[in-house]
Amino acid sequence: MIKIDINNRHKKGNENVTYKEARVYLDEMSKYGSVLGLGTIQKLLCELKNPQDHLKFIHIAGTNGKGSVLAYTSTILSRAGYRVGRYLSPTVVSYLERIQVDGQWIPEDAFARLTSLIRKAIARMEAAGETLPTVFEIETAMAFLYFKEQGCDLVALECGLGGATDATNIISNTLLAVFTSISRDHMGILGNSLEEIAAVKSGIIKPGCIVVSSRQQPEVTKVLKEQADRLNCPMVSAKPEQAKIRKESFDGQILSYKEMTDVYCPLAGRHQIFNVVTALESIYALRTLGFKITKEAVRQGLKETAWPGRLTRLKTKPLFFIDGAHNEEAARRLRESLEAWFPQKGFIFIMGVFRDKEYEKIAGIMGPLAESVHTVDLPDAGRTLPAADLAGIMERHCKDGIPIRAETDIQAAVEHALREAGEDGRILAFGSLSYLGQVISYFNHTETDSFIYK
Repeated sequence: MIKIDINNRHKKGNENVTYKEARVYLDEMSKYGSVLGLGTIQKLLCELKNPQDHLKFIHIAGTNGKGSVLAYTSTILSRAGYRVGRYLSPTVVSYLERIQVDGQWIPEDAFARLTSLIRKAIARMEAAGETLPTVFEIETAMAFLYFKEQGCDLVALECGLGGATDATNIISNTLLAVFTSISRDHMGILGNSLEEIAAVKSGIIKPGCIVVSSRQQPEVTKVLKEQADRLNCPMVSAKPEQAKIRKESFDGQILSYKEMTDVYCPLAGRHQIFNVVTALESIYALRTLGFKITKEAVRQGLKETAWPGRLTRLKTKPLFFIDGAHNEEAARRLRESLEAWFPQKGFIFIMGVFRDKEYEKIAGIMGPLAESVHTVDLPDAGRTLPAADLAGIMERHCKDGIPIRAETDIQAAVEHALREAGEDGRILAFGSLSYLGQVISYFNHTETDSFIYK
């Protein structure tokens, strides 16, 4: 239970705030951690007159690929003429990117204004002796308020941790419950087996919605299908094996799937095939609900999709990629793509991970590809696996004798890797998404040929 002294925390509850003050307020609230359950956010949203009840949702859960499927699906819908909200986490470049409408981040003034409104609601809750919301619940409520104000036709909503008791699951108007690949992550929180994890994530299925699933392990499919049948929901499974790839590289791929032929998808990596076909099945399902989405809108939406931090090329000479591979499955998919593009060639690694992730498994998968390694501390000092500890772990999994260095900061790691690579080398910064924004920022300020995301 979270309790904060109303006299200290909310004494300005009746005043408006600036964007900077809003961020300070949320940073203070974030110190109180996260709590699974819907009771508190339900009370907060009730204070805010339940904006989520005026919206329709595509709810996306899974372990890997949620953000990519959200990006593909929402961009297609925007190109089809719909006004589409996006709610996602974690962010890469800016805090504001977690709440978007048609790809445009929430403005600072709107963020500040809505924070002030929510702070007043929280003050009323505290005065009534209620448990206070977590920062994720506050952000989720803000997203609903903003999407209602903006008159969104649809909201692509990325689930946070889990499913059934995740704050995003407070919604009732779910049109699609979409499941990307479900694997073992957050063990001990969501469950100790794939079946248990899948059961938690299946909690986003609402009666009568359409369930769309990526290709899953058989035990996961069984859990999702049982829940869909229990709630009278039709279920569609994406079939990546039916996708025909005409061309693939680190700049994306051209593929055909069912009615869509030779479409260009700019997100790189063989694993994106799974995400593309899941997004396409979501679009096909929306058509059955009466949404008008032409082939041209699909083609253009796929082509224009951008999702930084997912095997993104930042620089050509030397080749410099970033990727948020932070668990075993993501690391395997990353290695598969690198070995396909650069057989028998190694990489200079920049690597940073949270200490609650599968860092030993990630190191075992990626270590053999390393020519050298620069480990970094993540911005979240409370969760980071120290760079020195990660360097020691990588020593056990890399070839004998390669240089492994714990860096003083992220910029130093980038600069050392660039000097080491020259023009012909290959660099990969990977692990947590939480530090990749700093890598992008470095290139935005120093390079002319890099990927720019603002």
